[in-house]
Amino acid sequence: MSAYIIAEVTVNDAGQYEKYKPLVAPTLVPYGGKYIARGGAAQRLEGGRAAARMVIIEFPDAQKARAWWESEEYAAAKGIRQAAADTDMILVEGLE
Repeated sequence: MSAYIIAEVTVNDAGQYEKYKPLVAPTLVPYGGKYIARGGAAQRLEGGRAAARMVIIEFPDAQKARAWWESEEYAAAKGIRQAAADTDMILVEGLE
């Protein structure tokens, strides 16, 4: 069953975040991850917060998604993101 990592990102240091972006895609490949949405125009339909940068990544299953997030391949990029942005990130399983 597919699984999705959904991230709402508030960038605090645009220069550092620009360094992060190209590092991520190659780390997804070994885990079967692919971008569904990545920073496109977002419009909040409900709730009080302003729309932030949204990222959705699809994986073959939740185990692969978790393995990617915990991986050595992603570790350096993750550190850059965590220093450059505030992120709310969830892992959600898709429908069977």
